[in-house]
Amino acid sequence: AAALLLFSGLAAASPKIIYIPLDNRPVNLEYTVDTAKAAGYPLTVPPEKYLSNHKSVGDNEGLWEWLETEAPHAEAAVIATDSLNYGGLVASRKHHHLEKYLRGKIVRLDTLHKNNPGLKIYAFSTIMRTPRQSVASVEPAYYETYGPKIFRLSQLADKEDMEGLTETEEREKNQLTLSIPANDLKDWRTRRLVNLQTNKRLIRMAQRDGFHFLAIGKDDDAPLSQTHMEARILENLGNGMNKKQFQIVPGVDQLGLTLVTRAINEIRGDKPAVYPLFAPGTGGSTVPLYTDESAENSVHNQIIAIGGKIASSTKKADLILAVNTPDDGICRDSTANENAPYSNRANKEFAAQIADLERMKPIALADIAYANGADNGFMEALSHKKALLDLTAYSGWNTSDNSIGFALSQGILAKRMSEPDRLRLLKIRLLDDWIYQANVRYRVSLEMDRHNVKLKYDLGKYYNKILSRTNRLFKTYISDEPDVKGTDYTIEFPWNRMFEVSVRVNP
Repeated sequence: AAALLLFSGLAAASPKIIYIPLDNRPVNLEYTVDTAKAAGYPLTVPPEKYLSNHKSVGDNEGLWEWLETEAPHAEAAVIATDSLNYGGLVASRKHHHLEKYLRGKIVRLDTLHKNNPGLKIYAFSTIMRTPRQSVASVEPAYYETYGPKIFRLSQLADKEDMEGLTETEEREKNQLTLSIPANDLKDWRTRRLVNLQTNKRLIRMAQRDGFHFLAIGKDDDAPLSQTHMEARILENLGNGMNKKQFQIVPGVDQLGLTLVTRAINEIRGDKPAVYPLFAPGTGGSTVPLYTDESAENSVHNQIIAIGGKIASSTKKADLILAVNTPDDGICRDSTANENAPYSNRANKEFAAQIADLERMKPIALADIAYANGADNGFMEALSHKKALLDLTAYSGWNTSDNSIGFALSQGILAKRMSEPDRLRLLKIRLLDDWIYQANVRYRVSLEMDRHNVKLKYDLGKYYNKILSRTNRLFKTYISDEPDVKGTDYTIEFPWNRMFEVSVRVNP
């Protein structure tokens, strides 16, 4: 009887899943860990001091030693290889490691796999982003000055590789090359090449069954860019590999939660069927900002990445993934004047459709009409239909690919959660992506810009003043919205900048 009791106790304990995030931003660490725990799968994470933060690169040696100690006792490990190789996502864009050093890291990963044959390793890496412009804190310093020129040069290089350039474009390419300091261009190209070689080695390791699953994410991207070109090179190298082994996925910051969801699905033997439902207008053919894929392609790719399959109808679906796209197909930032709190006909139509379907099926909503925040008019339409709080999950942060992956993952895991946990996680997203990103952040940033345009990237000594201003605006917006009115929450700026906020909701 004692043995039986012992056995049933073991069966009830959830398997150990190791999780090494890209850095300590809330979307990568706190929100992901919180979601998995609510679904009954507490993650084993490294001490936060080893992770990259807003001030310093992560301690990758500390992470390696921690991982090698924990691995023998775990069933699965979801690993951001950028943290192990470079010390985090920002470090992958600014490091000065030699190829020999990085080659040693892949050998060490291979050894980890061989020493722990029972460990399923779900790894994810990134293709270095090619932003149109950026600030020096998250890119090499020269990018602030020459970023737009480097971006344009990379567009021409991609086009040249695919179809060749016109004479005018050839001249433009030569002029751009001469107008960027040679050392800066060399620095950018060398680091990209070293990172590309590292990704090639990861794919070869996947081909030798070194990973249970490998995903390579395309960070901020465009239909013509260096990121797009490198993805093509890596896609060719991985040709012939099953999508169960290797996938290039749009977006990066959602991949921690995506692969944690995949690990949980596989542990449970689940292959959830997801039906994608697009808003009226251009719908799935919309190509949002910061990506080189249509919304439909991103959705299909990410359903496969979480270990799911595409359902042929709403009836056959375990989850409906509703995707809000702009009816005219033109994506803007959530700070655009167009993002006013008034619903158009397409908003009302889609909100009515979601309200009807919610009675029959769980619905996760990826709100990607605007980048970096919710569609205010659409949120008003959902609120009017009393359909907001019945959503299984909601996401509208950062890029469209980030939002799709997060909504999908939380939507899939929600069936394992208690009702208070589902509602708490939903309200975190409503406060973060809707109230903060699409409204409060814009207003506070505008006020700051009048004094110093760089202040929003580093709050410095004004942290407390800006936080109290943010809190006051939050109260105003929340008191106007019946769905979130009365929510007990706290907010902070973990990276000391306006772009992301950490929201906690107390049940």
